[in-house]
Amino acid sequence: MFSRPQNSLKQIAAKLGVSMTTVSRVLSGQAGKYRISEETATTILDYARKENFTPNPIAKGLRLRRTNTIGLVIADVINPFFAGIASEIANATRNLGYSLILSDSKGDLTLEKQAVELLWQRQVDGMIVCPASESFEHLARYAKERRPLVLVDQVSPEIGLPYVTSDNFAAGKMATAHLLEYGHKRIACLQGRPTTITSRLRVQGYAAALAGRGIAFDPAIVVGDSFDEQGGYLDTKLLLQSGRDVTAILALSDPLALGALRALAEEKRRVPEDVSIIAFDDQPFLAHLSPPLTTVAQSARAMGGAAVKILFERMRVADAAGDANNAGLLLPVSLITRKSVHKLG
Repeated sequence: MFSRPQNSLKQIAAKLGVSMTTVSRVLSGQAGKYRISEETATTILDYARKENFTPNPIAKGLRLRRTNTIGLVIADVINPFFAGIASEIANATRNLGYSLILSDSKGDLTLEKQAVELLWQRQVDGMIVCPASESFEHLARYAKERRPLVLVDQVSPEIGLPYVTSDNFAAGKMATAHLLEYGHKRIACLQGRPTTITSRLRVQGYAAALAGRGIAFDPAIVVGDSFDEQGGYLDTKLLLQSGRDVTAILALSDPLALGALRALAEEKRRVPEDVSIIAFDDQPFLAHLSPPLTTVAQSARAMGGAAVKILFERMRVADAAGDANNAGLLLPVSLITRKSVHKLG
């Protein structure tokens, strides 16, 4: 469909002595389908070129029930991990001929609910959501409505939506086991936001690794309520100043690890000689710190790419009125060892 403020379809039809429907069908490339004569189609197209009409994708999308846009709701676009997911999704959707509308919920559930609703109102063809918390009630309705929607990172298998996430339990267990192998028994955990499923599973993995070595879980050294750098800094300062004896820190995000490093430096604690540290996510800058940080690696690129593939499959099935696959995808993690863990004894 074509549009121009000073020349509506009605005006074009009146100018050329044809119906508005005929103008619409010709300008949207459907002249042959509706058996509109070549002479009439040529007249309309020539007039459009002469008057410099341009396609209106929104109007065309409303007619075809397609807008060639995808919605993306990110929990925290400043966080390098989520920024990496967003970048991969943007590249993948662009390569498929789609535009991306991005909304940052800033980790706030209310903002997330508003963003999701507004994106559906914008007639997006599908949506990817990185949820802000473990509350999924506002998303469950879209599963019942068979909307093309995929969850990333924070997930809920119970609500019937497909998802992509990392094996967070294995990640927490793997990192803690590495510290234990190096002789550490007093391992503090900067847990991020405890209301998130990712944090809870990582802490469960941490606890399981401790239990496997007969070490009691100490809730006093499992601290934090955010995944950002300032949270890591404050929680580490308070932990160190409390007098609790810890020889290692497991930070459940890279920003938390950066905050912890700043606090350790201010408290004159050397890494790794006085306190060892393991980060989580493996952003590229970790390898260039002094010392380079050991970290649990999960691939933002793999998560974003997989989410787009699953979403477009759901969109295809929805067009064909078929049965959608709601299976989840659990991606493996790996431990990248560098020089931030010191062997005791």
